[in-house]
Amino acid sequence: MKPALFLRIASVLTMIHCILHTIGGVLSSPKHGSEELAVVETMKAHTFNVMGSMRSYWDFFFGYGLGVTITLLIQSLLFWQLATMCKTNAAWTRPIVLLFLFNFVAMSVVVWRYLFIAPAITELLIAACLAAAYFTAAATA
Repeated sequence: MKPALFLRIASVLTMIHCILHTIGGVLSSPKHGSEELAVVETMKAHTFNVMGSMRSYWDFFFGYGLGVTITLLIQSLLFWQLATMCKTNAAWTRPIVLLFLFNFVAMSVVVWRYLFIAPAITELLIAACLAAAYFTAAATA
């Protein structure tokens, strides 16, 4: 198989990850009962000065969630563009693919340890596609 196909698969998986993260992690409301709602309200209620700006733990939680959404969206688009580029010069894309491979492996470990299994598996699947693109790009170079 050609590296472009693996990069396109990685792109689609990353876009799915982005959409599901946005729907489930950023835009959804708590659904686990009154205890979770109380935690969210507490996160929103207590503000503190951070480098001259008043922020709450909810601001950080929500802001980082939006940051992940934006990052996944950009990565998805980048993988699609790399797939196009590797058709003419696969060797040129290898260092970039390798960096993102390391990123997704490391993130899957963090997500597995501190969050939950579904996004960790998704990130491992993306990492597998990136590894396949990296090694098949070497074969075509």
